[in-house]
Amino acid sequence: MAERKKRTTAATKRKAVEKRPDSAKYEAMFLFPPPGTTDAEGMQTMARGIIERHGGKILFIKKWDERKLAYVIRKQKRGTYIVAFYEGPGASVGAIERDVNLSEDILRVLITRADHLSQKEMEAVEPQPIQPREERAPWDKPDFNRPMRPDRGDRGGDRDRGPRRDEDIPAEAGMGADKE
Repeated sequence: MAERKKRTTAATKRKAVEKRPDSAKYEAMFLFPPPGTTDAEGMQTMARGIIERHGGKILFIKKWDERKLAYVIRKQKRGTYIVAFYEGPGASVGAIERDVNLSEDILRVLITRADHLSQKEMEAVEPQPIQPREERAPWDKPDFNRPMRPDRGDRGGDRDRGPRRDEDIPAEAGMGADKE
């Protein structure tokens, strides 16, 4: 009886180690400076090290893309993205973000849940192509440097209509109601 109890306890412990209840799948998008400072392999190694240091198990990691940033981050105009899918405890998210904020080698990180993705979908992640901006016709663009037209004078908006008369205003508006 005691031997059977020991076996079930060992099997239960093994199952608990394999699938922790607080474990979930996450997608971490790391933003590194341009590859002039470090190579793509070095960036992946650094991201892998941060995730594994906080109890995460890497499912898939790859260099995603190098792009021009929408705004300057830490004096950088371009950045290299590394995407990593990992399984780990929920507490790892805050710890990874803290490590990235303290690191001078990584600009940013964004971590989201990825429980809905299969392994095949994780491996198929590719960056969206950059769409060229549609250029507007010159006559559609506002030109604030253009001088005022002499035929319009100082008028603007609806001030060129002239003064309003009281009988033009309906009584519901409240203007002519107190004159009775």
